[in-house]
Amino acid sequence: MNLGIIGCGAIGTDVACAAEHMDEIESIYLFDIDKKAETTLRNSITKAVAMEVKDFLSEVDVVFEAASQQAVEDYAEEILRAGKDLVIMSVGSLCNDKVKKKLEDTARTNRCKIYLPSGAVCGIDGILSGSIDIIDEVTLVTNKPPASLGKKFDKRTIVFEGTARAAVKQFPQNINVAACLSLAGIGFDRTKVEIVADPVAKRINHKILAHGKFGRLRAEVENMPNPNNPKSSYMASLSAIATLKRIVNPIQIGA
Repeated sequence: MNLGIIGCGAIGTDVACAAEHMDEIESIYLFDIDKKAETTLRNSITKAVAMEVKDFLSEVDVVFEAASQQAVEDYAEEILRAGKDLVIMSVGSLCNDKVKKKLEDTARTNRCKIYLPSGAVCGIDGILSGSIDIIDEVTLVTNKPPASLGKKFDKRTIVFEGTARAAVKQFPQNINVAACLSLAGIGFDRTKVEIVADPVAKRINHKILAHGKFGRLRAEVENMPNPNNPKSSYMASLSAIATLKRIVNPIQIGA
């Protein structure tokens, strides 16, 4: 199996380094608009080849997006039209209902899959299972050190309170977990989000609260920052790698 990666930042690098040690993956094709990042990663991995997306599509079996919502807009449909499976880390791009439907229809027509890693949260499987029946309410409460938001705060401050749809639009690089949670459960407009900047916090904390016919769910994770990017949780990279392993492994675990 050959893997394509769009985005050679912290998550793309973590995925590429993990793929380097997977026997099932023969070659890794890299692309980033930041050619310095692309070259650095290519030189650190023996399986790696740097190439434009349109050129590596004929070579790969699955493409991993770890760049931005803009990258999803630019390349996702082309990837799916080529019949290639696609892993999307910038899940907030699917907040746009027209984009989501277009990619969904394209994947169905070309018999390929779109994978959405659960990212920096736990409890997505429970929400996904609970959504088979009625879920009454889902809330995501995120506490972040100010540095992860790129701003300074002298005291604990609620910087956002509203729907997941609004949160994803306002914080496109910080709250992809809200998008994944919304898609797994009751949608962007019914999922509630609260984002808190806390100067005392040393780690990014995500808490999911939900209740419905299944019962009540409370899932909380306190994440270590990614060593290469303090704005990203290391769990997001691990979730991405776990998704890749799920693709290559015959045994599937989880909902």
